[in-house]
Amino acid sequence: MLGATLLDGRGDVLAFGGRVMKNVAGYDVSRMLAGSLGTLGVLLEVSVKVLPRPFAETTLRFALSEIDALRRLNAWGGQPLPISASAWVDGELALRLSGAEAAVDAAVRALGGETMPAPDAFWRAVREQRTAFFDGEHALWRLSVPSTTGALVLGGAQMIEWGGAQRWLRADGDALAAQAIRRTAQACGGHATLFRGGDKSAGVFQPLAPALARIHARMKDAFDPAHIFNPGRMYQESK
Repeated sequence: MLGATLLDGRGDVLAFGGRVMKNVAGYDVSRMLAGSLGTLGVLLEVSVKVLPRPFAETTLRFALSEIDALRRLNAWGGQPLPISASAWVDGELALRLSGAEAAVDAAVRALGGETMPAPDAFWRAVREQRTAFFDGEHALWRLSVPSTTGALVLGGAQMIEWGGAQRWLRADGDALAAQAIRRTAQACGGHATLFRGGDKSAGVFQPLAPALARIHARMKDAFDPAHIFNPGRMYQESK
């Protein structure tokens, strides 16, 4: 997201960022707006960076345990490989390679594995959460942790994306489970979000540290003094 135009709580139209790369001055407010869930104002216009479709693309499959998949992903992440997506679930790692045809072919020869048939359908199902992993009644948690984090023992089925940096978890969503899951994520230097289902009374987002909570409250007051935009959507508010 390169720039945004916002209608704030005072009725003022504010512009942040720009329309091209390297055209941003001051605070990068547009990125903050991208994750604010409409709590700071109404987005009137956004400019985003887009990329052309790659010349070549293929997806490889590997039968690997969770520990081995994480080890491989971190090793590959430090190499000049055209990796554009990864997903591990149920003992199988899918690795998408995108880029110049020569680079993709060289990576396939170096990595091995088995070529996945109809990979577009698979990645579309992952993106839209239509794979078998996302079925069921258990709460769905999304954990953001450093990619170098090892296997997490959390008592539920997991799916790993983004080279190990994003962990999906199907587990209980009650208050006690939420505390344990968030403690584990925080101990790794990350955070956990109750993405779908579960007991929302425990809070959907990881509680903020006191200093960050004060900054969050001041940003809300600055953009939306009367607290009319999605009050309480992210955290409980004082007003």
